[in-house]
Amino acid sequence: MLFKRRNPAKVGEVVRVALWPRRSWNRSVRYMMQRVGRLQGAPEFIALGCACGVFASFTPFVGFHFVVAGVLAFVTRSSLLASAIGTFAGNPLTFPFIWYSTFSVGRYILGGEGDFSVGRLNAGFGDMMTGIFNFSSDAFASAFDAIWPLFKPMLVGSLPLGLPIAIISYFVLKRVVIAYQEKRRQVRRLSSPV
Repeated sequence: MLFKRRNPAKVGEVVRVALWPRRSWNRSVRYMMQRVGRLQGAPEFIALGCACGVFASFTPFVGFHFVVAGVLAFVTRSSLLASAIGTFAGNPLTFPFIWYSTFSVGRYILGGEGDFSVGRLNAGFGDMMTGIFNFSSDAFASAFDAIWPLFKPMLVGSLPLGLPIAIISYFVLKRVVIAYQEKRRQVRRLSSPV
């Protein structure tokens, strides 16, 4: 394989790099901003796609953020690729804060409804795995009953938190894309023969 590692990475190294990038978070953020700036299209088209990805990161659909962002990008007629890049707003560093804040805000909105119990959550995921492997609808129903008291407040709380942050990210990223595209135009003008 062309760019494969000579010595495969160990599990500990993969986890460490996922939590803390090799170079730094600053470099990783700058790289993602450059990736967004290099996308082809109108700045509004790209920024709206990224905002869809940022909003999707606030939803409790863990593992399906790309799908949620893609559906939102399709509905808003924005960049599908930019929406995938925007989901990087949810990462191992930000997810604990996102999950806690969406649960707290959702619980407040619902008037204290919702319960977070690690034992109940583990039992729910255990029932879900049993339902998957045994194709048991009773296990799925039991899993849903165990997970719903956590999932519902997070879903409700994701709307008032995710929407303003997505709107802010839209305006910030729009300016970033405009600046990057203008800089590229200037470089092309200077490098092209007259």
